[in-house]
Amino acid sequence: MSEMISAEELKALIDQTYKVEEEYVALRQSYAHLQSTIEQVIEFLPNAIWIVEPDGSIFLQNSQAKGLDKLFETLRWDEQDYEVAFEERSFLIKSALHNEKHLLSATDITDQKRKENLATMGQMAAHLSHEIRNPIGSIALLASTLMKRVKEENKPIVTEIQKSLYRIERIIKATLMFSKGVSAQKGSLRWWQIREALESAIGYYSYGKKIDFCFPDDDFDLVGDLDLLVMLFSNFIFNAVDAIELDENEDGVIELTYRCDERYHIFEIYDSGIAIENKKWLFEAFKSTKERGNGLGLVLAKNIAQAHGGEITVCEGERKGFCITLAR
Repeated sequence: MSEMISAEELKALIDQTYKVEEEYVALRQSYAHLQSTIEQVIEFLPNAIWIVEPDGSIFLQNSQAKGLDKLFETLRWDEQDYEVAFEERSFLIKSALHNEKHLLSATDITDQKRKENLATMGQMAAHLSHEIRNPIGSIALLASTLMKRVKEENKPIVTEIQKSLYRIERIIKATLMFSKGVSAQKGSLRWWQIREALESAIGYYSYGKKIDFCFPDDDFDLVGDLDLLVMLFSNFIFNAVDAIELDENEDGVIELTYRCDERYHIFEIYDSGIAIENKKWLFEAFKSTKERGNGLGLVLAKNIAQAHGGEITVCEGERKGFCITLAR
C-alpha cells in the first residue's frame, strides 16, 4: 500500500505548482514583451523586413514589407545579396538563415541608383561638351565671316546655320553647368537688362509660327546673377516656343507676368502650346518629352531659382504655365 501524503507535503506540492505557474506566466509575459520589442524595432527600420518560417509562412514582418507583398513573392532565398528591379524601382535584397527561419530585407535604392546614373551621364556629357566646344567655336567664326561675304539671297541660309550653332552652344553650356553645379554671382540689376537679353536670345531661336511675346513693361530692381536669370527665363520661353510649334494652331502667345510681395519676386509664364505630357519628368535630368531637348532646361531652371532663394512650381488652373519665385 502506497504511503499517504501528509498535509504538509500536499501544501508544499500545491505551493510548488503555484510557483511554477507564476514562473510560467512571467515567462510568457517576458516572451510577449520581447516579441513586442522586436516588432517595434523592425518597425522603425527604413527597409522592408520579413522573418519566414521553414514552410514559407511569414512569422513576422513590418509595415514596409506589408506594402511589398508582390515583391516578396519574387525573392530568391538562396542568394544573400543582390539587386532587383520591381515596378520601376530598384531594391537591394539581403537574406540570411537563423534558427531555421529565413531573414529577408529589401532596401529601396532607387534614388541612390538614379544619382549614380546621373553622375555618370553628367560626366560623359561634360566630356563630350568639351570635345564639341572647339569645333563649334570655329564653325561660328566661319559663319560670321561668311555672313559678311555671302550674296544677299543666301544670307537666310547662313542665319539658320548661326541659329543652329546658338542652340548647340546653349546645350553645351547647360551640360557643363549641370556637371559643375549652379553657382550664382549675385549683384544689383534691373528687369530691363533681363528683358533685353531675352529679346536678343529669341532672335537667335528658330521657329516658324507667328508668336506674340508679352513681357512685363514695368522696370524694377532685382538681386541676382544676370546670366543665370537669363538662362532661367529663356529655358521656359524656348520650351513654350517648341510647344506652340507642335500645336495645330498657326500662331501662339507666350505671356510672362510679374508681381511681388514682401519676400519674393513672383513671375508666371503661360503659353498656348500643347499640354505637358508627363509632369513627373519635368524636373528629371536627361528626360524630355520633346524632340528638341536634352532634358536639362527645367532642371537647371529649378536649380537657378533655388540658388536665388526661390522655387518653381506648376501653375494651378486652366491655363498651362509655371510660377517662378525669386527672393527679393
